[in-house]
Amino acid sequence: MFEQDTFHRRKLLFEWAHGFGGLALLSLMSGCDRPAAAPAPLAHAPRKKAKSVIFLFMDGGPSQMDTFDPKPRLTREHGQPIKIKIVNRLASNTVLKSPFKFQRYGQCGADVSELFPHVATCVDDMTIIRSMVADNVEHGSATLMMATGSALSGRPSMGSWIHYALGSEASDLPGYVVMHGGELPHVGVGSLGNGFLPAKHQCTLFSPLDKQPFGDIQRWEATDALQKAKLPVLARLNQFAASELGASSELESSVANYEMAYRLQSSLPKLIDYSDESAATQSLYGIDDAATRAFGIECLLARKMVEKGVRFINLIAPVVPEADRWDQHSNLKVGLTYNCQATDKPIAGLLKDLKARGLLDETLVIWGGEFGRTATAEFQEGKDPGREHNPFGFTMWLAGGGAQRGLVYGATDEYGYHAVENPVHVHDLHATILHLLGIDHTQLTFRHGGRDYRLTDVYGNVMHDLLA
Repeated sequence: MFEQDTFHRRKLLFEWAHGFGGLALLSLMSGCDRPAAAPAPLAHAPRKKAKSVIFLFMDGGPSQMDTFDPKPRLTREHGQPIKIKIVNRLASNTVLKSPFKFQRYGQCGADVSELFPHVATCVDDMTIIRSMVADNVEHGSATLMMATGSALSGRPSMGSWIHYALGSEASDLPGYVVMHGGELPHVGVGSLGNGFLPAKHQCTLFSPLDKQPFGDIQRWEATDALQKAKLPVLARLNQFAASELGASSELESSVANYEMAYRLQSSLPKLIDYSDESAATQSLYGIDDAATRAFGIECLLARKMVEKGVRFINLIAPVVPEADRWDQHSNLKVGLTYNCQATDKPIAGLLKDLKARGLLDETLVIWGGEFGRTATAEFQEGKDPGREHNPFGFTMWLAGGGAQRGLVYGATDEYGYHAVENPVHVHDLHATILHLLGIDHTQLTFRHGGRDYRLTDVYGNVMHDLLA
């Protein structure tokens, strides 16, 4: 018997709405590609330069005074007590000079360490920011801040925010991809996830070095006919669950994931296969050299993903057995040498390849870690000295995507410890990245727990001096 008071208009609309999840899944049976996800409504900045982002994340904290920010005072005062007030957890107050030589490159005359001979040839396409500032001295909280705009776990990553804002131009590929070379950042997937954003904005995480980067997605029994036979059943189960359990982004996202997985079975193996790339291209990325092969593959695949319309690609620097992360608390000279050797040629290859293919103008490439290092030495028994964490002044760089070319911006003090000229906070960097994608960072919000959240929280200013 029909009971009108238990099936009112609101419930009718509610149940109708949840039927669309099943319709989305059933549409796979047609065999035609679905259009790319529509972007979330938001106010856009006046101009749009970049379409995609490649974030080269050097997990651990690269030393700025040994890479892109030379400090002659460290050489003059090597071994002496530092003459400014500093805050160190483990390091001494003893000044430690850089063991590396610097040279000026390009028309812009940027100083670059001998550790980056290949990247140095690209400085005229880069904006080198020497005055980055962060809030946290510990790896976990600093990594979260750089990735999500907050030192608290549970917030959406930058890749998820950008995917939420702009959707994806790739109908048969994920819009947000993370590649790693054997190890995740210090906080693991916590810095890479979608947080409270709908699950469809989560990343696709894999290591291209694995024999089966995505698992066995083409099992012998998973024939096309069998999968299509399962789809109506899954659609009915989804409709039933939605009507019984109510709204669930995870449920609706699982439908989208089934749909994406169906398409990925043919697209992903092709995407991660670089055998059709010429020997010259593979050599450009250093794939023909054991020392640079791991990150070279990541960088080459990132270029292929940009060509296919993937929106955000996060590359985690590979694990180097001789150095581990970019976290040289000891053995600075040896560890940093190996880290830079593993990434220098692949990064330069990526920039040059993007530029040659006309993709650099619409691809924003970002390089950096969660913070920098101290000017003073950290001593560990039986090891050569290293450097401690320093979030008060460090270096990152941008290339392409509407950023200035051949610009060295900001400065740290004579010890490379504090940003003293044109400081750029992490929130400012995030605001600028979004602006280069055509997004007003103050309008990119998501309501959660009774308030509107955004990547830049209530902070951040677009750094117009960094824009082309």
